[in-house]
Amino acid sequence: MAASSHRITFGPLVAAIDQGTSSTRFLVFNSKTAELLSHHQVEIKQSFPKEGWVEEDPKEILQSVYECMERTCEKLTQLNIDISNIKAIGVTNQRETTLVWDKETGEPLYNAIVWLDLRTQSTVESLINKTPGRNKNHLKHKTGLPISTYFSAVKLRWLMDNVDEVHQAVVSHRAMFGTVDSWLIWCLTGGKSGGVHCTDVTNASRTMLFNIHTMNWDPELCKYFGIPMEILPSVRSSSEIYGLVCLGDQSAALVGQMCFQDGQAKNTYGTGCFLLRNTGAKPVMSDHGLLTTVAYKLGRDKPACYALEVKGVRGPLDKLCVIFCNVSSFLPAEKLAASVGTSYGCYFVPAFSGLYAPYWEPSARGIICGLTQFTNRSHLAFAALEAVCFQTREILDAMNQDSGIPLTQLQVDGGMTSNRLLMQLQADILCIPVVKPSMPETTALGAAMAAGAAEGVSVWSLNPEDLSEVTSEKFEPQINPEESEFRYARWKKAVEKSKNWETTQPVANGNGEISIFSSVPLGFYIMGSMLMLIGAKYIAGQCFLPFPDPHDKTP
Repeated sequence: MAASSHRITFGPLVAAIDQGTSSTRFLVFNSKTAELLSHHQVEIKQSFPKEGWVEEDPKEILQSVYECMERTCEKLTQLNIDISNIKAIGVTNQRETTLVWDKETGEPLYNAIVWLDLRTQSTVESLINKTPGRNKNHLKHKTGLPISTYFSAVKLRWLMDNVDEVHQAVVSHRAMFGTVDSWLIWCLTGGKSGGVHCTDVTNASRTMLFNIHTMNWDPELCKYFGIPMEILPSVRSSSEIYGLVCLGDQSAALVGQMCFQDGQAKNTYGTGCFLLRNTGAKPVMSDHGLLTTVAYKLGRDKPACYALEVKGVRGPLDKLCVIFCNVSSFLPAEKLAASVGTSYGCYFVPAFSGLYAPYWEPSARGIICGLTQFTNRSHLAFAALEAVCFQTREILDAMNQDSGIPLTQLQVDGGMTSNRLLMQLQADILCIPVVKPSMPETTALGAAMAAGAAEGVSVWSLNPEDLSEVTSEKFEPQINPEESEFRYARWKKAVEKSKNWETTQPVANGNGEISIFSSVPLGFYIMGSMLMLIGAKYIAGQCFLPFPDPHDKTP
């Protein structure tokens, strides 16, 4: 009781649930200053039942939210901050990740299929083969998206076709579909006892079932994928009261970076690299492989704002650093890379799940090329950092071509921005300044801002003149444009070599086993290696010519 009498009053507080691919966080902000007061984070386990499959446990995701909320409130109480001043909670989430649950029991019917899962490749190819001219952009005029494994509709179709519990629930009208935001909001607002089944326009626009022009679920799209509309959540704006306020993660970062003007852009360096560029009140259809998406809709009666977006995958880069660079994760690679200051002509293409925008090439695979006898782990670490920057350059070039207006600076956020060498490399390769805010939690901040600005809450003004000034650090380019262009051209050459690596239809031998020759390049490689070994054995039988010792100085 004595402690409660000395509680610190900050005025209205706003919280955000930040549910990402690898972790969940709960953060509390001061709505007047945007100051982060406290937060807690819990890691999320991923499972990989088969090659290319990525799943997460919906119950673990939900429990991680409860734990983060509880621990953060405990920390606030220890700081004598009155948690009753939390006036709203926003949700920012990993998008495209797909869940189906039973509305009567409240139980998930299968694990969440994560956005980077590749199991639906055959479904995607079947759908593309049925389109006129085998056009992967057949639905782009309505969705802004290509037909790809990336989006929720094909994941939902796979669940309905391959999981009996999901099929039976759909047939008996018990199934509910949603992305992570829908699952959390439904559970946190009552679950089977009246929980709200909703999503916001930013998450809906990533399903391939949502018409970005009418801002509604599209009956023709649902028919195309064979999805009953009754299992879909209702679509709301990004800033309303529905128990919890929801906003897709990268759209939240766009708000948190205060990119409210047409032409402003931000890049989030997290599990993936997510680059969004605000295109204003009208959707811009990309001619260069980018996604047209809904950036935000900050109120029930407010107009939608659109964006061009792309995603590049970073996650397995950590594994590369462990295997090749002998460091525990991606961030410690900065010291290694800085020790050499160059990749020594080595280039790395992290196409672990294929190439996303602007290529949309699922058969590509990760490669390292340009190795020499002098290449060491420090050069590989530098190449890994450069790979992130080259991906961003490709995307930004495509955005500049689609918009017709070159970007003059790039705003950045996310965990990897603490790597100063990476930020400097990014500025060098883009040939424009890179601006990093001093407060890196812009995704959660954006969700909190949208929640606090909702009608009925109104504790956070989004008027430009009312927004707190954010301190930032600017990284200016330090190399000449000619060198940047040379390195970028070599990267593009490496990208071309990563394409068409995997065949999509495995070839079985007479015993029903998958043949090693299901990958054409692998088949050629193995056959070539066998011939080389046979040839070497033959030559060795005729004469023996040992490799010279580089340290032997005798003539």
